[in-house]
Amino acid sequence: MYATIKGTVSSVKPSHIVIENNGIGYLILSPYPYQYHIGDEITCFVHHYIREDVDALYGFDTYDSKALFLKLIGVSGIGPKSALSILASPNVDETMYAIETGNIKFLTKFPGIGTKSAQQIILDLKGKLVNEEDGLIPAQEDDVTQALLALGYSKTEIRKTLKKINSDQSVEDMIKQALQLLIK
Repeated sequence: MYATIKGTVSSVKPSHIVIENNGIGYLILSPYPYQYHIGDEITCFVHHYIREDVDALYGFDTYDSKALFLKLIGVSGIGPKSALSILASPNVDETMYAIETGNIKFLTKFPGIGTKSAQQIILDLKGKLVNEEDGLIPAQEDDVTQALLALGYSKTEIRKTLKKINSDQSVEDMIKQALQLLIK
């Protein structure tokens, strides 16, 4: 079993990346492979998926993305392809919020996810996606996250910064406070 693979990105294709590590190239299926660039040194959180006709590595940029993938493939009727299409969304927290609030319309926008699948996802996962450490990100913090992502900050930097700012203020003030902390 694999948990992470650290190495150099040697290939980027529409559905996967190849990470070179100690002379071995690992083909890793990714929800959003174009976030990586050839030559980047990365750590990829991976899941080794084995069935009678499939032996594949699925990789993610964060542990939270991997955890959501594992929960999604545990839902009846949701396979790795459908789970990857859901995780191709630029913001995992937005997807988690949609599941927690029962937003079927949001979930059905993903390829391979119909109304019944969306309902099953909500039924199986609602209430089980809250991060024990810092809880589910509310819509206001999600707006701040989107603004900071658009400015080029990483999800890790944003997550650390959001823990330090006061969430009892307007989105604009939260963005200002976050930028002050990120600039330091």
